[in-house]
Amino acid sequence: MAEEDVWYHRYLARMSDDNINAFSGALAGVGSGVAVCPLDVAKTRLQAQGGFGALLKSQDPTSSKVLNIAKKYSGILGTIRVIFKDEGIRGLYRGVVPIVIGYIPTWTVYFLLYEKSKNLMSSSNPHLTHICSALIAGGTSTLVTNPIWVVKTRLMSQNSNSAWYYRGTIDAFRTMYKQEGLAVFYSGLGPALLGLTHVAVQFPLYERFKQSFTSHGRSELTDNLGILLSSGLSKVIASSITYPHEVVRTRNQIQPKSSGKMKYRGILTTVRTIYLEEGWRAFYAGLGTNMFRAVPSSAVTLFTYELVSRHLKQCRDDTRLASLEVLGKVYSYSSMNPQPYNPDPELFAWGQAPRPPGLASLEVMGKVYSYYSLKSRRATGVQGAAPLQT
Repeated sequence: MAEEDVWYHRYLARMSDDNINAFSGALAGVGSGVAVCPLDVAKTRLQAQGGFGALLKSQDPTSSKVLNIAKKYSGILGTIRVIFKDEGIRGLYRGVVPIVIGYIPTWTVYFLLYEKSKNLMSSSNPHLTHICSALIAGGTSTLVTNPIWVVKTRLMSQNSNSAWYYRGTIDAFRTMYKQEGLAVFYSGLGPALLGLTHVAVQFPLYERFKQSFTSHGRSELTDNLGILLSSGLSKVIASSITYPHEVVRTRNQIQPKSSGKMKYRGILTTVRTIYLEEGWRAFYAGLGTNMFRAVPSSAVTLFTYELVSRHLKQCRDDTRLASLEVLGKVYSYSSMNPQPYNPDPELFAWGQAPRPPGLASLEVMGKVYSYYSLKSRRATGVQGAAPLQT
């Protein structure tokens, strides 16, 4: 057996469901975040431009920049066109480093705690279980990663009208800490926690739609299409209901805390200020872009998570089954020979298994193999890995 294959099988067989859920979540989040980064930049600019105008107006009501800001970004394609013209392709991927850094812990923590909470809180009311699990997972991941998202928002909204300029992610962290203190990294935390209503709506709907739209393993194509449709529909509904909190959060995050008097302070004050100065439409600024971004992003995230976690769990079970087949071969060999047979430990997928001391132990292991093999293959229809040759 090749050395790399042995290492892979050893590591895979040791993975628990929690390990697989965490790894799959991180991979899914990073992939979708990078894929839709230009749309995320456009959405952030649309959300922030009203805030820049209001801040400039409060500092200098005669400034000619106020009118220019209000007209600079308009619509999805228009915003992307302006960003590309002014800043090039790099402008469309501004903030991609915090996305990669942020999505790894965000989705790792989220999917790990979501699946764990579902198992621990399983009750007669699955909808309540899904809601509570989503709130627990979302709240924890938000508290852990909020500083990263503040930096991401600053970098994405950075332009000629912003009160800051950062050369990159590290420079943003360093400059923000020096000029505004540690508290700046938790600006917008209140609206972000309020945004947990989003996951409390999305994930219970996703679970419900997934039950309706998938074939529960009878057809892989139907299952994949069902997951994509479920994730898209649940995201559209949740975003439509809870979108205003994103605008409130963005306004809090783009406001420099070193600028003296704070225009946006807290959830209620920010909501009142935006409504009085810009009207109710301001709470839905960038909604079209957000839908255009969030729906495929959610679909890619959940589809990748389901696909990767399903594949890894299948490979892990096949690897463990193959190892039990080795034990069965050892038992068969030893039962026909007077001398106990100690196999090469490289044959064991999880690597650290002790060498069988004698025929009695091997007989037990062989019976375990026989029982597991028959029950697993007949009950689940899993074919398992091909028997290893000894």
